[in-house]
Amino acid sequence: MSDEVTKIVDVVGIGVSTLDMFTVVDTFPTTREVQKAVTMVLDGGGPVATAMVTLAKLGANTVMIDNLGGDWSGSLILQDFKKYNVSTDCIEVFPEHSSSVANILVQKSTGIRAIIYHPGSAPELKDILKYSSVIQTAKVLHINGRHLDASLQAIDIAKKAGVKVSFDGGANRYHLGMRLIVPKVDICIVAKDFALAYANGTSIEHAGEMLLKNGPELVVITDGVNGSWVFSNDIGSFRQPAFKIENVVDTTGCGDSYHGAFLYGLIQNMSLKKTSEFASAVAALNTQSFGGRKGLPSLETVEKFLLSYKS
Repeated sequence: MSDEVTKIVDVVGIGVSTLDMFTVVDTFPTTREVQKAVTMVLDGGGPVATAMVTLAKLGANTVMIDNLGGDWSGSLILQDFKKYNVSTDCIEVFPEHSSSVANILVQKSTGIRAIIYHPGSAPELKDILKYSSVIQTAKVLHINGRHLDASLQAIDIAKKAGVKVSFDGGANRYHLGMRLIVPKVDICIVAKDFALAYANGTSIEHAGEMLLKNGPELVVITDGVNGSWVFSNDIGSFRQPAFKIENVVDTTGCGDSYHGAFLYGLIQNMSLKKTSEFASAVAALNTQSFGGRKGLPSLETVEKFLLSYKS
């Protein structure tokens, strides 16, 4: 492990990193047919991984912890992290294994996606203790429940060191194992369907209050174009409207970039209202390019967007 990752970092992430292969089509194929793609794009992916890239693009110091296969896709995943200055010193490569790849078909006229996912054969994280020094020196540990056993160990390490723990409860990712995580985290940002599943199908308001009572000090529930709801033990609750963007190209990675931007706001000591506005702006701007990362804005771009939106 290099000296780079033993320095204080802003956010360390634990999750699965993927290579996303986007193919934009006029119509989804139905039977045996050949059609010309509108465009094709390769991009790095994975909820926690893209949150780390978002933070790094905004200027934060981030570290990703994961296992990759030693194949061509693993090499491209590492290259993408390095392009965005996300530290890869805590990513172990297993030469005889494959990395995670997702094939994503995007319908040009609607932006609707169909995803075909291959998880790869790289092993689950096991020995998280060797990364203790990295976790202990971070301001925030960000997880989403992948590498579950390792994440639970990492939470214990973070808690003992006074490091805040952030959780990403993504859409269609709720399962009973998540109930082991939510009570242990400080910052809980989840999709609407995750929140309603956790709270047994009640309203957003009830789900937010229930999640807050389960242990986190801050809960955010996101709902795409309908905006997000923030629930805090300190200031109560409020709704953050989504920014309306014309000519949306692709919504892939918007939730992940929202998480990264929200954490950026928190580590910069922005108010909760400014943080939620900032995160919403980043997610909106990220819709202007195909892929989850190619449209990620710089800090300067976000600030200019917010100024122009208010003018």
